[in-house]
Amino acid sequence: MAVNFLYPDYEVARNYDRCISCRACERQCANEVHEYLEDSNKMVCDDAKCVNCHRCVSLCPTRALKIVKSNNTYKENQNWTGKTINELYRQANSGGVLLSSMGNPENYPVYFDKILINASQVTNPSIDPLREPMETKVFLGAKPQDIERNEKGQIVNNLPPQISLSMPIMFSAMSYGSISYNAHESLARAAEKLGILYNTGEGGLHEDFYRYGKNTIVQVASGRFGVHPEYLNSGVAVEIKIGQGAKPGIGGHLPGAKIVGDISRTRMIPERSDAISPAPHHDIYSIEDLRQLVFSLKEATDYKKPVIVKIAAVHNVAAIASGIARSGADIIAIDGFRGGTGAAPTRIRDHVGIPIELALAGVDKRLRDEGIRGNVSLVIGGSIRSSADIVKAVALGADCVYIATSALLALGCHLCRSCHGGKCNWGIATQVPELVKRLNPDIGYKRLVNLLTAWQHEIMEMMGGMGINSIESLRGNRLMLRGVGLNEKELEILGIKHAGEGL
Repeated sequence: MAVNFLYPDYEVARNYDRCISCRACERQCANEVHEYLEDSNKMVCDDAKCVNCHRCVSLCPTRALKIVKSNNTYKENQNWTGKTINELYRQANSGGVLLSSMGNPENYPVYFDKILINASQVTNPSIDPLREPMETKVFLGAKPQDIERNEKGQIVNNLPPQISLSMPIMFSAMSYGSISYNAHESLARAAEKLGILYNTGEGGLHEDFYRYGKNTIVQVASGRFGVHPEYLNSGVAVEIKIGQGAKPGIGGHLPGAKIVGDISRTRMIPERSDAISPAPHHDIYSIEDLRQLVFSLKEATDYKKPVIVKIAAVHNVAAIASGIARSGADIIAIDGFRGGTGAAPTRIRDHVGIPIELALAGVDKRLRDEGIRGNVSLVIGGSIRSSADIVKAVALGADCVYIATSALLALGCHLCRSCHGGKCNWGIATQVPELVKRLNPDIGYKRLVNLLTAWQHEIMEMMGGMGINSIESLRGNRLMLRGVGLNEKELEILGIKHAGEGL
């Protein structure tokens, strides 16, 4: 028998004085951690199977369970940490690429946490959002640089197609297959109720959700899964996915185990076949090629829908965005390196890409310097965690933000980072029928509505505190921001002053 060098990361701590052997934990755990021993009328655990999803903890009627981090340790070594050793052991066992889920957890700077927001005092009084008008509505799409008038002097509406949002937030791309039918329904219903949009991701659109078309962005990725004329015309915008923050420069892969039933039909591929999106679009090798696809999609949708181009935040992102702004695209979406996904190679997730705050500031500045900022709207994503992050992002130049992980947390996700296993105990990242039904969309969509309603109120309060009454007045208004604990180069890239500096 081979020696197993890996000790469990987590341990299930059971209080036997409270445990009544009701076996709820056994029934609820898809990973088969818990087992009932009939002879002794006792519950036992296999800690090695625990992914720390907290399903058993949340549903234990007597609060007899908690999950604790294992205190098993190796000899201290600042270079060869326990995490590094364990990852090496895993690869020596399997010979495979390490996979991880749900965003970069490493201790890189979170620049949103080092940026503070200004507040009005005497000379520029604050605004009370409860009693005075406050506008959170945004319009995404290219804006013409000149106003046109007819022979009577009346303004001519020369606006290209626009997306109207009640607040500067959208649900980011999560494909049907990577998340469950019930999760998609929750997102779609919440988007409709809130007056915002959700993104289909690269897995096509289930026919049941065509009725949410006014609140839907359809995505075209390199694999072209589920892409056909009816699909392209079913939403209000089309997004070309070039890259994503969790895995810049590589493609996507949905295991064949998840390609079942309606997922197979929606993606238009055989059941149990792996859905592999190549790293590049094989018809895009230049900005000119991208322009051709942009206008092909506009032709297919009769020029009635804005086209979004989604890219990952990488070192030369400002130059890339400049080219995209000239390609005919209406919106650029930029995904930072903390963005989540169902499965990404661990090394790429943790070491490739740059923080979204720096990417956003650099792109906004370059487009302004080149006089083409109005050609496109900017949408950013990659670990937007709160309304404060949104306000700071808008002040750095974003028109809107994408959220995904925070939306999944609202649905019950506990960030156990085992999405790729397909056994999500909360019914989100799974296609197992018994697990999918654990997420009730009637409850899920209300939780999403509650979350974003609360964020919208907080956004209005923060804007009011700054003496600003509209998102448009906040966009790119970096005078409202100050940095703390940042060096001169970081402040220069962000385009803000240090806390304590006046105007």
